Amino acid sequence: MGKLDRQRVKESSLQAVKPAKASIPEYDSSERSAVMVHRRPNFFYHLHPPTLPARESRFGYTFGLGGISLLLFLALGVTGVLEMFIYLPTLADAAASVRQIAYLAPFGWLLRNMHYWAGQMMVGTVILHMARVVLSGGYKGRRSNWLIGMALLALTLLLDFTGYVLRWDQDTAWALVMGTNLVNAIPGIGPALYRLLIGGQTVGQATLLRFYAWHVLGLALVATVLIVWHSFRVRRDGGISHRKSAPGPAPRVGREQLVRTEAIAALLTLAALVGLSVLVNAPLGPAANLSVLMTAEPRAPWFFLWIQELLRSAPVFLAGVLAPLAVFTLLSVLPYALDRGPAGVGEWFNRPGRLAQGVFLALVLAVIALTARGLLR
Repeated sequence: MGKLDRQRVKESSLQAVKPAKASIPEYDSSERSAVMVHRRPNFFYHLHPPTLPARESRFGYTFGLGGISLLLFLALGVTGVLEMFIYLPTLADAAASVRQIAYLAPFGWLLRNMHYWAGQMMVGTVILHMARVVLSGGYKGRRSNWLIGMALLALTLLLDFTGYVLRWDQDTAWALVMGTNLVNAIPGIGPALYRLLIGGQTVGQATLLRFYAWHVLGLALVATVLIVWHSFRVRRDGGISHRKSAPGPAPRVGREQLVRTEAIAALLTLAALVGLSVLVNAPLGPAANLSVLMTAEPRAPWFFLWIQELLRSAPVFLAGVLAPLAVFTLLSVLPYALDRGPAGVGEWFNRPGRLAQGVFLALVLAVIALTARGLLR
């Protein structure tokens, strides 16, 4: 065999063992369209499972209250950070800086109004969200997340109250003095907690600075962490709490449909917030004078009016400390003491949870009645 023949044999053997190139399939126009449609999910899609129960995904089941509360919290964060560029947390300048925001800063009136009304709306949506969870059995199988939600309710009220104080007019200063005196009324540890809370023996500069720090950092940071944790627990537990299906698969929808519904609810909420902020100004009274705190009609913030009404007819420690703690504790233990069974999840006014629902509605109606009585005074 000649040299040329040996070279040809070698080349043919190499071609025999050489792997064939993978063929690239050709897609027609319809297949290309399908590939373009099924793109990678975005961030908002990943907040939900890929599919969800069709019944519980309807807006009429949750009313989007959890998502609306989150949106209002984000609005509070954005508007609050912008207000921090002007606000001065000192006794001499606090009220004047609020007036600078409201009357001198470009669009400051709208910024302040949005911050105020977002806070009031968030208190309402958080309470309504909690009511929806109780009445539809949403806490069943998710009791630890219920406790996180209760902590978020407390933080929402405290954030609203500390922001209320930072306005530093006569009404807010009176509410601050009365609120801190409730802490002072606690037997034993009350005086020490009082001094720790206000930064001294009496309300003064240290008090305003501490409330400012709690409002913009301490409470807001803890609330942010708990909101993330709360949302993560909902996502890990399979999304929206849903009714156990009968034999056979229950109808399900893609998360894209829920995201579209949430987007519409978010736009409507923002429109309502802006509209309310344009039409109704946030309250602002005369600058606080700690030597003269009596006003014509001293009134607590609306979400604490029920406590003020109790104080009119009961001892301070009983009405101002024990009663709110009892209400909060009773709400916290509802899934543990009054409705421990798994039956009835995802069903409005389910029969196994009637006792828990009745206690919850009784407490809510009592608070509403006392609040209405305070507003009508």
